[in-house]
Amino acid sequence: MKNLQPFHLAIPVKDLKETRKFYNHILGCQEGRSSDHWVDLDFFGHQLVLHRVESNETKPEGGNPVDGHQVPVPHFGVVLAWNDWETLGNRLREHEVKFIIEPYIRFKGQPGEQGTLFFKDPSGNALEFKSFKDMGQLFAK
Repeated sequence: MKNLQPFHLAIPVKDLKETRKFYNHILGCQEGRSSDHWVDLDFFGHQLVLHRVESNETKPEGGNPVDGHQVPVPHFGVVLAWNDWETLGNRLREHEVKFIIEPYIRFKGQPGEQGTLFFKDPSGNALEFKSFKDMGQLFAK
């Protein structure tokens, strides 16, 4: 079953002001409702809520090897149109965002071939943005 509805995701952030600025100005997310403790964002057509947390605890982080790269776990993101993915990669470079995994073509010549890139927001949340020249490859085996 295909779910074409927007998803909702809430993430913890350490510094609401800095993280809000990152999502607004670098990723271009429009802001919705907000308070002193949380901000709703239009995250490429989906609802992302930044929740300020007081905890100094570090998040458990791991990773899995995928196509020769160590993919951070947990992470989240969206699938973009190819041109939008390329534009985002260039925009992140212009803003000197440090990549965990630089933009590249994963699974080249195989089922599921895709452009992908990974980076962290100012609160340490790992994000992945990917794209397929052929969207029919999204769930290809």
